[in-house]
Amino acid sequence: MRQPLLSERGFSLGMMFQQAARRYGAVPVTLDRPLDVSPGAGLDLSYPELADLVDDLSARLWAAGVRPTERVAIHKTDNVDIVVLACAVSRIGAVPALLSPGLHGRVAGELLDRLDQPWLLTDRATLDGSLRDAGAPAAEAGAPGARAPGIAGLVRQVLTVDPSGGAAAEPGGAVPLDTYVGAPPHAPVRLHPREPSLITHSSGTTGVPKLAVHCANTMWNRLVPQKAMGWPTRGESAALHLSFVHSRFYHLLGVLLHFGSPLLLIVDPDPASAGPLLARHRPGIVETHPNTFVLWEELADAPGAPLSWVRSYGSTFDAIHPRTVRKLLGASRRRAPWLVQLYGQSETGPVAFQWYSRRGAAKADGRRVGTAIPGFTRVRIADGEGRRAAPGAPGRIEARTRGRILTYLGAQETYDRQLRDGWWQMGDVGYRGRWGGLYLMDREIDLIDEVNSNLAVEDVLMSRLDELREVVIVPGAEREPVPVVCVRGDEPLDTRRWREATADLPVMSAPLQWRFDDLPRTSTWKIKRVEITAMLTEGVLPAVRFGG
Repeated sequence: MRQPLLSERGFSLGMMFQQAARRYGAVPVTLDRPLDVSPGAGLDLSYPELADLVDDLSARLWAAGVRPTERVAIHKTDNVDIVVLACAVSRIGAVPALLSPGLHGRVAGELLDRLDQPWLLTDRATLDGSLRDAGAPAAEAGAPGARAPGIAGLVRQVLTVDPSGGAAAEPGGAVPLDTYVGAPPHAPVRLHPREPSLITHSSGTTGVPKLAVHCANTMWNRLVPQKAMGWPTRGESAALHLSFVHSRFYHLLGVLLHFGSPLLLIVDPDPASAGPLLARHRPGIVETHPNTFVLWEELADAPGAPLSWVRSYGSTFDAIHPRTVRKLLGASRRRAPWLVQLYGQSETGPVAFQWYSRRGAAKADGRRVGTAIPGFTRVRIADGEGRRAAPGAPGRIEARTRGRILTYLGAQETYDRQLRDGWWQMGDVGYRGRWGGLYLMDREIDLIDEVNSNLAVEDVLMSRLDELREVVIVPGAEREPVPVVCVRGDEPLDTRRWREATADLPVMSAPLQWRFDDLPRTSTWKIKRVEITAMLTEGVLPAVRFGG
């Protein structure tokens, strides 16, 4: 039998759970919150139960009228059923478009508009909440292309995923997905590997997010190296707290299902909630966002030793602070635990990786984000003229990868501007070390003349001041470096310790102390630095009181 060419291979979400169930049987999947689409299923599920739910939901979607290649926006309250719905949409050949639950209504409306009349899967809480402000404005009667006012003017049909329970009619002409319970099953539909198969959006740290269009082939090219990285921990139980609308979650899930790992899927990252779950399940693999790992530092010595059996930590989305790496690895009682950091973007997938051991973490440089993935990615530094920069010389980070998205939906020119002879501009500034290691300095948009690397200074401060929950250095109204700090427990910042910690660092403005919850963040908890700078420039700052 002819083996598929590389360009024909694909990673499809639609049959992940079914394939894993056939291969491994009733492997447990534990939740910390019941599924909104099936609350009666409880918290303790399995591969086959989730596979059956995907089959059922895909049958309902087909009965509702969803067809192959059509776009289905999923925008609802944060929960694991975002994943189940995405798999169900994919199973019948439609294209899930995943919109973060944290989007403001105006932004969600703009993205729905770009999707060009998609189906919308949502819930009543979102319809009554953020989506109330997302509707298209009413057009003048009889105007060409006039659309209905409200959310109905942006989408083909709204399908609500809440169990109906005989409730009154849904708002705005929405139809409960429960209407189609008992629909006959429909055979899986597999799109061509180079057709659009998933749409996610960029973080939006620099403005309105862009819609990234993935296909099964580019996703396969991201999945294969991640399977290789997952081989040493194959079959270990895994605890995940990740954004369910980010492509990284689906690749990691694909790896874990491939190896038959029991899963603990966490929605609420609060240590008071997550800690006991981790202590009870003792996962060998833990992955979450870097800022959540900072929050989970307090689990290092928490009752029940929740991190004691971790063999492998995974961190992506953003560089992780060396202090956090040391604390996480120190919490494990396994003989040789490690942390793997992936550097990349939604548009590229991971393009570089870095491994930390206990010994390596003690002298880790948080700015080193690793090396390119052999056989899959290449990374270079380009100077202002687009030429390859010498080792040690800073410049734009560019990557070449087979995992690059197809395009930005509705923004092809923006996509093309980021490509240069097949090299994708990451939007970051960094340099290559003598031995080829990649060092990240800052986002291009965040550069400050007086500071060589904001991120490097932040690493130093986090290491010197253990009480810090977060520190970000942003350009102020006059492009001066302004440190915004958050202290654990919202205690007042000790100004004496701050002065001592910053004595040998670049001169900065006096620190502004905010509560962590007041920092504008993305769904992966990245800090929106541009938005903070805008707040400083406009003088619109959070009203914060500390010390009781």
